[in-house]
Amino acid sequence: MTSDKQHQDPKHDSSRLYALTLTALGIVFGDIGTSPLYAMRECFSGHYNIPVTTDNVLGMLSLIIWSLIGVVSLKYILFVLRADNKGEGGILALLALAVPPSKTSGGRKRWLVFLGLFGAALLVGDGMITPAISVLSAVEGLKVATSAFDDYIVLITVAILTGLFYIQSLGTNKIGFLFGPIIAVYFVVLALLGLPHVVHSPYILHAFNPWFAVELFMHHGSKVFWAMGSVFLVVTGCEALYADMGHFGRKPIRLAWTYLVFPALVINYLGQGALILTTPQAISNPFFMLAPEWSLYPLVILVTMATVVASQALISGVFSLTRQAILMGFCPRLKIVHTSHHEIGQIFIPSMNWALMIATIWLVLEFKSSGNLVGAYGIAVALTMIITTTMALVVAYRRWRWKPLTVIALGIPMLLVDGVFVGANIDKIPHGGWFPLGAAALFFALMTTWKRGRRILAIRLRAQCQPFGDFVATDISAVHHVSGTAMFLTTDPEMIPPALARNLRHNKVIHKRVVLLSLVTKDVPRIARGERARIETFRDNLYRVTCYFGFMETPTINEVLESIQGKGLQIPLEDITFFVGRETLIASNKTGGMALWREHLFSFMSRNSYRATSFFQIPYEQVIEIGSQIEL
Repeated sequence: MTSDKQHQDPKHDSSRLYALTLTALGIVFGDIGTSPLYAMRECFSGHYNIPVTTDNVLGMLSLIIWSLIGVVSLKYILFVLRADNKGEGGILALLALAVPPSKTSGGRKRWLVFLGLFGAALLVGDGMITPAISVLSAVEGLKVATSAFDDYIVLITVAILTGLFYIQSLGTNKIGFLFGPIIAVYFVVLALLGLPHVVHSPYILHAFNPWFAVELFMHHGSKVFWAMGSVFLVVTGCEALYADMGHFGRKPIRLAWTYLVFPALVINYLGQGALILTTPQAISNPFFMLAPEWSLYPLVILVTMATVVASQALISGVFSLTRQAILMGFCPRLKIVHTSHHEIGQIFIPSMNWALMIATIWLVLEFKSSGNLVGAYGIAVALTMIITTTMALVVAYRRWRWKPLTVIALGIPMLLVDGVFVGANIDKIPHGGWFPLGAAALFFALMTTWKRGRRILAIRLRAQCQPFGDFVATDISAVHHVSGTAMFLTTDPEMIPPALARNLRHNKVIHKRVVLLSLVTKDVPRIARGERARIETFRDNLYRVTCYFGFMETPTINEVLESIQGKGLQIPLEDITFFVGRETLIASNKTGGMALWREHLFSFMSRNSYRATSFFQIPYEQVIEIGSQIEL
C-alpha cells in the first residue's frame, strides 16, 4: 500500500517529468537550437539584395517569430505530436499508422507508402548536412575573435566531425546524461546574449506585429519569397520533435519548448535584429557579435559542444530510422550493435555511420563555409515537413475520424506554409541542394527495390515450395529420424521452406522435432513478451511458430526462445540445429520481375546484406545453410 502511494506521489511524478524535460532538451532541440548561428545572417545575404533597414529587419524578424509560432508551436507541438504510434513518432512510425503494412495494396495507399519512404530517405540526406553546417558554423566563431584561425577552420571542423563519428561505436549512454544540461546552459546563454540588446533597443519588440512581415512582402515581393528559404532555417529540426517523442513523451517536449526553447530563441533573434539596427556591419556574423569580446572563446567552446550534441541526436535518429526500415522490410539486414544494456533505443550501425561520416566530411571540404553550405540545406527538410503534414492529415481523417471539413480547414493553411517553404528552397538546388535530393533519391531507389525484390523472390520461392498442408498430410515415417531439434527460418509459414524440402530430398533425414519459425514485424513499436509467440502443434513433433516483434525492436534468437518457453514449448538453445536458406539471385527477363538494372541492384544488396544468423544472433556453429539459385 505504501509503495502504491509512493508511486502515485505527485512530487515523484513531477521530479520524473522535470528529468525527462531536461533530457529532452539535449536530444530533441539541439538541431533547432543551433539555427541562430546562421539563420539571421543568411536572411540578409547578398544574393537576396534586401537592404538592412529598420522596417526590413522588423519584417524579417516578424517572419522568423511567426514561423516559429506557426510551424513549431501550432503544427508540430499541438497537431503532429498527437499522431503517436503506441507512443512512438517518426516518419516510418507515421507511415505504419497511416497505412499498416498489411494494407499497402491499392493505388491511393501505395502512393502514401512511396511518400513515406521518400520522406525517410530525405531525412537520411538531412543527416549528412546538419552535422556539417552546425559544427562548421560554430567553429567559424573563432573568426570573430581572431584571424589567426582563418586557415584552419575547415581542418578543425573535420577533426571534430571525425571524432564525433569515431565515438559512435562506444555508445552514448555514458555521456548522454550531459546532453540535457549542456543544451540547457546553451539556451540560457542564447537568451542572455540577446536580452541586453533588446533592453537597449526595445523598439525591436514591434517585430511581434505580423504587419511588418506583410509590408516586407509588399515592398520587396519576389526577393522576400526567395529569402523565405533562409527564414526556413529557423524551423529546421522540427522533425526531431516528432521522431524522438517515443523517448520522452509529448508533455516533456511541450514543456521544454514552451518555457525555455521558444523564449530563448525569440530573445536571441530579437537581440540579433537590435544589434544589426545599431551596427549594420554586424550582419556578417550577428550571433557571435552579440557577445562581449572577453566571452568569445568560451562561447565558441559552448556552441561547438551544442552543435556536437545536435549532430549526435541526428546521427542516432538515422540509426533508429534505418533499424525501422530493416524490420519493416524496406532495407537489407545491416549489422546493428546495441551500445546499452538498459536503453533499447541506443544502437550503432557501422555501415551507416561510416557512410554519414564520409558524406559529412566531403560536404565540409567541398563547401568550406557554413554560408556556402546553406545552399545545400533546406530543400530536403522542407520536403520532409510537407510529407509529414500530408500523412498526419491522412491519420487525422482515417484513424481519428475527423470530419473532412475539419481536416481541410486545418490542412490548407499548413500545406500552404509548407508549400511556400518548399518553393523558396527550390533555387538552392543548383547551389548544393542537389546533394541531399540525390542522396534521398538513391536511398529511395534502394528501399523500393529491396521491398519489390523481396516480394518477387517470395513469389519465385512459393512456386518451388510445397504447401504446408500437403507436407503435414505426407507420410514421412520411412524417412530416417535423427535426434535433436531442427529449426527452419521461413518468411512464408504457409509453405514448406526450401531448406527443409532439399534436406529431405537429398539427405533423406529429418530431426525428431521440427520447428518452422517465422518472424513478423507488426505496425506497432513493441510487442509484450506474453503476446509475442504463437505456437501450432502438428503430428510427428512438428511445430509452426510465429514470433511477432514491433518495428522498434531487434529480434534475437534468445528472445524468441524465451517467448516460446513462456508458451510451454521447452527448446534448449544447445539442442537446436538451425537450417537457413541462402539464395543466389540471377537477374533475368522473366515475366513479373523488375527492370534488369533493379534486379542486378537487388542481387547485389542481397549478397552484401548481413546474414540472418548474425542479425538474429544465432550461434554460427549450429547453423547449416542450404543454397539455391533463383531467377528473378
